[in-house]
Amino acid sequence: MDANQRTHKILLLADTHLGYDLPFRPRIQRRRRGYDFFNNFESALKPALRNEVDLVVHGGDLFFRSKVPPALVEMAMAPLIRVAESGVPVLIVPGNHERGRIPSLLWAVHPNVHIFDVPRTFIFSIGDMRVAFGGFPFSRNVRSDFKNLVSQTGLLDTDAEARFLCLHQAVEGAQVGAHNYTFRQGKDVIIGAEIPEGLTAVLSGHIHRTQVLTHDLQKQPLKARVIYPGSIERTSFAERDERKGYLLLSISQSGSQGMKLVDDCFIELPTRPMIQITIDVTDLDPRGLEGQIKKRLATIDPNAVVRLKFSGDKSTRAYGWLSAAELRALAPQTMNVSLAYPRVLRQS
Repeated sequence: MDANQRTHKILLLADTHLGYDLPFRPRIQRRRRGYDFFNNFESALKPALRNEVDLVVHGGDLFFRSKVPPALVEMAMAPLIRVAESGVPVLIVPGNHERGRIPSLLWAVHPNVHIFDVPRTFIFSIGDMRVAFGGFPFSRNVRSDFKNLVSQTGLLDTDAEARFLCLHQAVEGAQVGAHNYTFRQGKDVIIGAEIPEGLTAVLSGHIHRTQVLTHDLQKQPLKARVIYPGSIERTSFAERDERKGYLLLSISQSGSQGMKLVDDCFIELPTRPMIQITIDVTDLDPRGLEGQIKKRLATIDPNAVVRLKFSGDKSTRAYGWLSAAELRALAPQTMNVSLAYPRVLRQS
């Protein structure tokens, strides 16, 4: 590395889904997964609180849904405000779970917290360089509106040594799920070839698996890499084999060459194991099923998140043999356990 070259860091996280499984007035007492999300949120922000990064970008879905109680907004904002007060700017993209907007409590909380409530660009001095971050809220019609939305940000017309486009969108080629579902078509999918020139990178949430896209579906190079940090926790069993965490992006400043992205380092966060168990109930009655469940649960990590499925001739009836309370009583208190109801029962 050139002796005059300096490296700066951007912390990129997304899809924190705060408030998931965290009722403020629970009707039953059990272990709640919502604390796992908050713990990982706090852990992801530690490098910023230690002043090891120059800026934080949250790629959207800060909350698990659009309407959340003020108490949850305050809980979510507390660590972000601590980051902002330490002198590290925080940028937030409203995601689809926020329905393209962040609760109004956020707007005036701190001058170092910046929201892409409309298409706009924020400019920061990082080292001796001007770095621009443009973005817009989640758009359900982004396929047709993408070029216009990017134009409205003013990002490409901004005088800066580096330009980052901040989104909460699916770009064609992104993959999710155990079967690697690939986003190809749809009004909410960005066409890769339409990513403009002049960007250092695209930083996006919405896709829960960490990945970096470099080519479109026609195998043509993208004009800028699309970087997804993924979610900080597993939100469904489709993600049970995925690592969760955040990214530390290194941008290098080198004289007349300006600033470029030189590294994206994934930092893994702790996740509880998610395990699916299938029990054949052909030769079982309700008491026998209870025994089998207790036996199987005793063999796995007591901190696991477990989903039970039944198979065999009596499987449909077996889903009615146990109440939710009876099922929880068979498991360690540290375990989250639920039934994976077949579609025919979910629709009835």
